[in-house]
Amino acid sequence: MSEVSQAQVEMAIKGYTCPYLKCDLVTASAVKAITIDGAKVTLKIELGFPAEGYVETLAQALRDQVVAIDGVTDVVIEIGSRIISHTVQRGIKPHKNIKNIIAVASGKGGVGKSTTSVNLALALAAEGARVGILDADIYGPSQPRMLGANTKPQTEDGKTMMPVVCHAVQSMSIGYMIEEDNPMIWRGPMVTQALEQLLRDTNWDALDYLVIDLPPGTGDVQLTLAQKIPVSGSVIVTTPQDIALLDARKALKMFEKVEVPVLGVIENMSTHICSECGHEEHIFGAGGGERMAEDYGVELLGSLPLDISIRENADGGTPTVVADPEGVIAQSYRDIARRVAAGLSRQGKDYSAAFPNIVVQNT
Repeated sequence: MSEVSQAQVEMAIKGYTCPYLKCDLVTASAVKAITIDGAKVTLKIELGFPAEGYVETLAQALRDQVVAIDGVTDVVIEIGSRIISHTVQRGIKPHKNIKNIIAVASGKGGVGKSTTSVNLALALAAEGARVGILDADIYGPSQPRMLGANTKPQTEDGKTMMPVVCHAVQSMSIGYMIEEDNPMIWRGPMVTQALEQLLRDTNWDALDYLVIDLPPGTGDVQLTLAQKIPVSGSVIVTTPQDIALLDARKALKMFEKVEVPVLGVIENMSTHICSECGHEEHIFGAGGGERMAEDYGVELLGSLPLDISIRENADGGTPTVVADPEGVIAQSYRDIARRVAAGLSRQGKDYSAAFPNIVVQNT
């Protein structure tokens, strides 16, 4: 029996392309150690994104690749993840308690952006990350209803607020502080100041990701986000309908102009399957999200159906990812979450914390 070499193992690993990283794990620098003990090979893998729902699939794929090497009879695989901070806009300092901020935008209302945002946050948490969600829609806050929370934020020092925790996700919204039917009759500067305050004065607890649910459009709130809030990446939500795609393209271009990476496009309400007869129909058109992704060179992160359960679960305060965690739709949200986080892991890393402060002293 010939002796197994590390080069053979690395070549075998390269035979599997990770669908989230878009390359093999050796190229992605995710293989941290290869230990060979006779016919036994042990791999230590470290992913840059949360992936609890993918670990078993990945382990089996790697095992199949390595065990095919002549002389290997036993393969042990250890898979973990380490989420780090990624770069933000130039001139903006990263938030000390938040590794990465992900903005979710649509450009147009009525496409299911808030429902997608909350399920994305819950899916990232289900994959093993520490997650928060900030409701940036000051005029029409919806996250308290979707999260099933009707409590006011607590304060320990009279100046800052504790996030409201629901379904293991930290959250903050102006909706926690006003009556649900009370309109916010504020001008733009008040709205943007409120957004900054909600982010700054909330005691976020060591978040890997903060998902910001943006209001529709490309106005004051979006401009404040681009100029003052450290954003690592953005996600565009659209339906296949041409009129929705038109505004979604504007949102995507806005992020390009302010140098915030667009991690991809989520096509919502892509198809409807009749609950009575099973007939499938593309009510809002077909393939719009895919065409948009191709036109702008970004990833189509996933397509979600027009399904009554998504609406019912969100309205009831228990979004689909937690209401039916093993269901097909929840698994789609989790797949999208992995794609978002993996896409972010491929972006530039933030090294600001690695550099010491330089102090000049007279001696």
